[in-house]
Amino acid sequence: MTVSEYIIPGLLVRDRLVAVPLDWSRPDGEGIEVFVREVCDPVRRDEHLPLLAFLQGGPGGKSPRPVNGGPPWLWEAIRTHRVILIDQRGTGRSMRIEGATMERFAGDGEAAADYLLHFRADSIVRDFEHVRKTVYGGERWQTLGQSYGGFLTLTYLSMAPEGLSACYVTGGLAGLTATADEVYRRTFPRVAAKTKRYYERYPEDRGRIGRLADFIAANDVILPDGDRLSVRRLQCAGIDFGMAPGFENIHWLVDEAFSGPAEDRLSDTFLASVMNVTAYDGNPLFVVLQESIYGQGTGATGWAAERVRSEFPEFAETCRPLPFTGEMMFPWMFEEIRSLRPFRAGAMALAARESYGPLYDLSRLAGNEIPVAAAVYFDDMYVDAGLSLETAALVGNVECWVTNEYEHDGVRQSPQVFRRLADMVKARGGPRR
Repeated sequence: MTVSEYIIPGLLVRDRLVAVPLDWSRPDGEGIEVFVREVCDPVRRDEHLPLLAFLQGGPGGKSPRPVNGGPPWLWEAIRTHRVILIDQRGTGRSMRIEGATMERFAGDGEAAADYLLHFRADSIVRDFEHVRKTVYGGERWQTLGQSYGGFLTLTYLSMAPEGLSACYVTGGLAGLTATADEVYRRTFPRVAAKTKRYYERYPEDRGRIGRLADFIAANDVILPDGDRLSVRRLQCAGIDFGMAPGFENIHWLVDEAFSGPAEDRLSDTFLASVMNVTAYDGNPLFVVLQESIYGQGTGATGWAAERVRSEFPEFAETCRPLPFTGEMMFPWMFEEIRSLRPFRAGAMALAARESYGPLYDLSRLAGNEIPVAAAVYFDDMYVDAGLSLETAALVGNVECWVTNEYEHDGVRQSPQVFRRLADMVKARGGPRR
């Protein structure tokens, strides 16, 4: 295990790669490496500090890369903790999965699906436990789970609560028994409400985006990477509406969409920007695994977002003002988006998979003794607040802070979020020892 150590302003950083099996049920089989980054205050480098492991959102998201002043929660946490940033398997420097990875399956969808299932929450938790035991001597650690990281927290509490001393969750208390269909039936109306607020903030965008959609529908619009831009792909940009700067990101994206007063050509700036927003080059697993995170027991997810969308005709691409979609993934994306095409066979097989292993142990969660403090964002566009509160009532020792002060990325916007959750745990006696 090679350790690289260096200092960036205000942070001591240690990087290492840890070997783990691809399939935890076959520890002597194919192996992969998990990337672990440890950060702390340089002046406290030799102190014994409590460990805080960050559970990244996603699925398919790598751990944050520290910069001077960000993310805010990290700079708050290093005042008291040694922070462990692990790239979840298949992301970042942890054997990142991309299109070239899928070439090994030569279009064999079932084999590709079998492989991709090794990158779900249960395997991620086993990786974290292995790191905790082998690198940190088995010392219990606290966890901070953002979004999908909250889903991972519930799996962690189900599988290995003995490794945890306290858990902080931001926008990520998953519905324990909710199917993908139920999730999307709740979140489509939330996206519609966010879109309505967007057009209220930027009323001129009603007409501008409508003209943009009409232009795309009537013309063969080619993006810089060779993909054709469709109206439904443009609608996917609405995934940003649930984040603090999301409205502004989309407004400035479309603000420069047209070149010239005649609006007879789309600008190079817009084409490059909309390509980057909707291409998923940086995190293809986010799209590929999105519905499988709701798969438990029997019953295929079967492209639930596509199926449920048909129940909401107000999301049709012909509607004006143009409706946007959110954190919903559709089968056509694996044909229209270059970075996702190599995953098509595996994604189709995953959607048809009739059986998934369980991710949550309901009886163990009901008897949970590890203190959990959770921020539930009342207007969360991605993780329904109602489902989150239902889960909080089913899991022992959970205290919720329900707020509409922040969007889904509140912990990335203000250090106050992590600070408040830590104080909630302290007020109940602090982390377990």
